[in-house]
Amino acid sequence: MLDRIKASISSLAPAEQRVARLVLGDPRAFANLPVSELAERAHVSKPTVVRFCRSMGYDGLSDFKLKLVGSVSEGVPFIHRSVDPDDKTGDVLVKVIDNAVAAFLKYRNDASTFAIEKAAEVLASTYQTGRRIEFYGAGNSGVVALDAQHKFFRLGVNTISYSDGHMQVMSATLLGPGDCLVVISNSGRTRDLMDACDIARRNGATTIVITASGSPLATAGHIHLAADHPEGYDRYSPMVSRLLHLMIIDVLATTVALRIGGGRLQPLLQEMKNNLRTKRYA
Repeated sequence: MLDRIKASISSLAPAEQRVARLVLGDPRAFANLPVSELAERAHVSKPTVVRFCRSMGYDGLSDFKLKLVGSVSEGVPFIHRSVDPDDKTGDVLVKVIDNAVAAFLKYRNDASTFAIEKAAEVLASTYQTGRRIEFYGAGNSGVVALDAQHKFFRLGVNTISYSDGHMQVMSATLLGPGDCLVVISNSGRTRDLMDACDIARRNGATTIVITASGSPLATAGHIHLAADHPEGYDRYSPMVSRLLHLMIIDVLATTVALRIGGGRLQPLLQEMKNNLRTKRYA
């Protein structure tokens, strides 16, 4: 992205060229500053800043900043590099966090909104018809399944989560038409999860899988939400895939909440908070 801006400078108006040089001089600062300060630093008007972003092919300043943050984060020096024995704590902090940020931004840029819409539609419909929603995961993904149950329960959606393989297979056997199963796995190769997904699908339940593209589980469900983050012990990042899965669950829960409607949801959430606060501080 920065190379493209650099190559386009000569074709821009003089005022827009000043904005371009500001971006190239300090991309991180540009991505975080308000339009008024950007205009002041470049010695141009605020509309000129927006005009520059549009001339580069973006909808406006907000869209330009989002893409710029992704571009800068994907290019930071420590991403996908191993942690060295002589690294200081500050180096480790940057490597671990920037690796996670890069994974999130990559997902944001690559995610299929069509698949997310379809999954949210199924979950909302399953809730509205009073059928069962279950979340399955193993290991780190089992924690994500439990988190998913918690998030959807707060919306008033009764769900179940299982991380035990035997319970998953038994419970999947009880699912049927109108029910929905969400299976979460980074590798997509866990035998029990694959068996449970296959059983639920054969029994007529709708299956949503959150896993890496190309994994055996990716083609086992009706809807695939691709979560591509190859783990490697040399990166010391075994938790990034779990964070990515948690974020996908957040997106799904928020989308389902919007479909259910906020009129009933807001009072319910407020009542939950009040009851928890009363219990906590009594």
